[in-house]
Amino acid sequence: MSEPSRIPPGARYALAIVGLTQAMSLLDRNILAILAPEIKKDLNIGNAEMGLLYGTVFALFYALFSLPVGRLADGWFRTRLLAISITFWSIATGMAAFASGFAMLALSRLGVGIGEAATQPAGTSLVYDYWPKERRGFVMAVMASAIALGLGGSSILGGFAADWWNRMNPGSGLKGWQFAFIVAAVPGFLLAILLWRLREPERGVMDGIPTPADPAPFAASGGVLASVLPGLNWLTFVQRGAAARLWLLNLGALALIIAAMMMATRTATAFSPRPALVLGGLSVNPHALQWSVVGFGLIVIVNLLQGLSLSDRPAFAVITRSPALMMAMAIGALQTMINYGIMGFTPSYLMAQFKLTPSQVGLNFGLLSAAIGIVGPMITGPLSDRINLRWPGSGRIWVTLFSLGLSPLIALWVYAAEDSTSFYLRFVIYSIVLTGWLPPLYAVMYDQVLPRMRGLMTSLYLILTTILGLGIGPYLVGLIADAKGGQLAPAMLAINWVAPVIVVLLVLLALRVRRDEDGLLQRARDAGEPI
Repeated sequence: MSEPSRIPPGARYALAIVGLTQAMSLLDRNILAILAPEIKKDLNIGNAEMGLLYGTVFALFYALFSLPVGRLADGWFRTRLLAISITFWSIATGMAAFASGFAMLALSRLGVGIGEAATQPAGTSLVYDYWPKERRGFVMAVMASAIALGLGGSSILGGFAADWWNRMNPGSGLKGWQFAFIVAAVPGFLLAILLWRLREPERGVMDGIPTPADPAPFAASGGVLASVLPGLNWLTFVQRGAAARLWLLNLGALALIIAAMMMATRTATAFSPRPALVLGGLSVNPHALQWSVVGFGLIVIVNLLQGLSLSDRPAFAVITRSPALMMAMAIGALQTMINYGIMGFTPSYLMAQFKLTPSQVGLNFGLLSAAIGIVGPMITGPLSDRINLRWPGSGRIWVTLFSLGLSPLIALWVYAAEDSTSFYLRFVIYSIVLTGWLPPLYAVMYDQVLPRMRGLMTSLYLILTTILGLGIGPYLVGLIADAKGGQLAPAMLAINWVAPVIVVLLVLLALRVRRDEDGLLQRARDAGEPI
């Protein structure tokens, strides 16, 4: 069956609604950054603990639940899944308004992570079944622009809402940052209604690969969750008659990860000692909490791949036998570490360095992040489509290489600015270049798997980028800043030392991507996929 090239009715509306969902996801996730100084003051916590809230606590449940909901997105109504998800995370966002300590705020972030887990796998899979293949660079540009809109909007909304409440209600028991969480929660409920009413497109038709309906999507989703949870995955091994080799690999990986996380905890504690956190009456070393979460996430990744090899051999083969896909995921995880490490603390840096109020930072930095964050992807998305026609596969990689190779050098210039005006002017250039990597790299990854595997692949990518990127980036910046007496600029710049690894991987990816894309159907057939 040939691939349709015409854009069907409703495609633009669907892209707009899913884009708004992405924006709301990033707004509710990132609003913590602009509110951090007030939260730190009221709850008496440090930068490393804020990194835990912003990244690690959110990351664990976002990554874990992206796996079963990613599988559910491959078989159930994606419109309904998104509507239910945004309702759940909006409720969780509003819960932060009642936080009086670290534990309640952490519980709120946990809920936001669970709810937002469906956003990317279900949303991307949905719009890909509305848009033809040759226009997907543009589609991903819109999605990336929505992310920028959410990031910028979180600063604007959070800064203004908090300042307005504090100014209008001095001495109120409800703090400005708590009111900001309530305001952020409200739009999600309206968007959920629109998502529920959106038409569900036929899966795979736009790729010329019609996909039959999944007879038991919820059972399959539950099976994925059971197969990745430590302990329960062994029951899955028994039920499916896993070979001794899989058992040895699993137990060996578990021992190695535990040893590595214990070493990381000791190193971090020696580098930047922090007071214990009180969670449920227990005193917990924040560094031990951080690396326990990362270790749990790494174990989940191991379990996911091993479970997939038993439950869906074609999907396992298509994903793991594509070096291009593996390299693209590694690049995304490393770059996410940089992006979240910098963006999570830049509002705090601006307020501390230039003595600005939350509303001032919210307006200037928020508008700038939103506007320029849209410009970058809207340039590189369509541009990568055109370049890819001339150099299929590798064309999108060269656009990504330009973005990720140049941006760390610009960052050195940006965070050396002597005043806020200079910072904002330099940040325009930095943001345009930095945000250009998302559309081309995402388009490359989705071209490496079959339509029925997109949700699962997205979930695997999300857990990698969330645990290794979001889960480590903000924490490391906070850790370094605390060790340096609260200096944020050197800490944010230090995270860019992973950039040389990214550049090397991109060059290798450019040499490999076309070969693996052309071999997609053969990989699937060799593993037993009925195509």
